Amino acid sequence: MTLPIASARRDKLKAAINGAGLDVLIAFGNSWQGDYLKYATDFGLVEGNGLATIDADGAVALYLESAVDSERAELEAPGVTVVQTREPAAAVAAKLKGTESKRIGGAPYHLLPRVLTSQLQIADSTALVDALLMRKAPEELEAIRRSARLADEAYGVFRESAVEGCKQYELVADVEKFLRARGSPENFMLVGSGGVDVRGMVPPSERALASGDLVTTELTPEVDGYYAQICRTLVVGRANDAQRKAFGVFLEALEAGVATVRAGVKASDVAKAENDVFRKYGLGEYTTNAYTRVRGHGLGLFADSKPHILEDVDVVLEPGMSIVVHPNTYHPEVGYIVLGDTVIVTETGAEIVTQTPRVLFESA
Repeated sequence: MTLPIASARRDKLKAAINGAGLDVLIAFGNSWQGDYLKYATDFGLVEGNGLATIDADGAVALYLESAVDSERAELEAPGVTVVQTREPAAAVAAKLKGTESKRIGGAPYHLLPRVLTSQLQIADSTALVDALLMRKAPEELEAIRRSARLADEAYGVFRESAVEGCKQYELVADVEKFLRARGSPENFMLVGSGGVDVRGMVPPSERALASGDLVTTELTPEVDGYYAQICRTLVVGRANDAQRKAFGVFLEALEAGVATVRAGVKASDVAKAENDVFRKYGLGEYTTNAYTRVRGHGLGLFADSKPHILEDVDVVLEPGMSIVVHPNTYHPEVGYIVLGDTVIVTETGAEIVTQTPRVLFESA
């Protein structure tokens, strides 16, 4: 990751720690939920668990289980003290024991090992770090823009490869090859193919694409540690009238959601704008958790972060937040359809960083 991004994050975190009156913050991470740890250390672990302590003066120590990750961290996380130990939690507890006068925070609190929470008085500082993760510095937003451009290019590869007879894993492999060749080390990606039998997207299988299939993907490459996502649907061959009509509902819903995005509105307002379109067409049932998970979500150091775009999420959108708006769900007449763009929240609206046209693509 480029130094300006890491430096900007460190400065923001140090200011937040001091602003909250903390003496030290503990950040936890693993190979899945790594954004809190990565924000503090500029290091993405691959194996095991990790913990970091961040002092009010900005000093950072990183405790890792994996010897391989520890070796990488020594090279990739300049300015961070790296400690390799089979028991990171015990090592951090030993370091902080006897410092009862210090105010200690932890994030994400619900994932902190019990050996820490049972031995130390730790305040839940998840919201403090969430605020930093959600509202990006200019350097972070530029990385997201670069990731979005790469996502657009990768979807072009996806379209070229999505032909009759191609297997799902071959389709994903073509995209992965393209992204790795361009320096993207990670890509969170799901696919789906078929008709009314398909109710979602999954990791790729050996299923071969067939004429008439709806082929969906959620494609999320990483650039300089930051993710952007594109969601699109194509038809193998020519789309039929039912597919075109159904897609029109999703297009209207996406447009309504993006039009709602601006500083000061709530995540729930964006979700409601999307869902109201489905309700208008008698499809409100398909906006529930029986058929779909979220109507969008945050993007940044993690491919699926806060705020989640749901009607019961009252997070207020602020300038510098980056989210994907996607009314992805099942349609009873044609199957699962996806359509989503990455946007950056501004004072007056949404900066749309996804440039791929919002159309139902055809492979013939």
